[in-house]
Amino acid sequence: MARFVRWYGSGPLHLLVLICSFALTGYAFVRLFAVGPIEVAIWFVGAAILHDLILLPLYSLADLTAHSVLRHRPARVPQVLWINYLRVPTFFSGALLLVWFPLILDLAVPYQGAARLPEGVYLGRWLAITGVLFGASALALAVKLGRIRRAARADEERPPPGHDAKP
Repeated sequence: MARFVRWYGSGPLHLLVLICSFALTGYAFVRLFAVGPIEVAIWFVGAAILHDLILLPLYSLADLTAHSVLRHRPARVPQVLWINYLRVPTFFSGALLLVWFPLILDLAVPYQGAARLPEGVYLGRWLAITGVLFGASALALAVKLGRIRRAARADEERPPPGHDAKP
C-alpha cells in the first residue's frame, strides 16, 4: 500500500473516485454530442469566452474593490478572514441569478402550467433569498468575532506561566 501511495500520490479510494468521475464525464459527453454536436460545441466555446473574457475580470474587480474598501479597520477588531463571509453569499446569489435570470428579470415566456406561479414573484423571492444568505453570513461572522474576542479576553485574564511557582 505504501508503494502505491508513493507511486500514485494518494490512496486507492481517490483513484477510484477519479476513474468514476472520468467515466461519468465521458458518458455525459457522449450523450450530449449524440443530440447536437454543433450546438454543444458552440455552447462550450461561448461559455468559456463568456467566463474568461467577461465574468472573470468582473468578479476579480469586485473582489479587489471589496478588499480595498473594507481593508481599513480599527485595530481593536480581531483579525478574521472576513472576505469569505462576503464571497460565499455573493457566489450563491450569483449562481441563482445565472440559472434563473430569465424568470427573475421577466425575460422568459411564462410557464403557468409548469410552475403555477405568477410572473412577478421571482425577483422578490430572489432578493429575499439573497438577503437571507447575506444575513446568515453576517450572523456567522458576528459569532466568529464574538468567539475570537472571548478567547482574547480569557487569554488576558489568565496568569502568565510560572506565576504561582514557589522560589
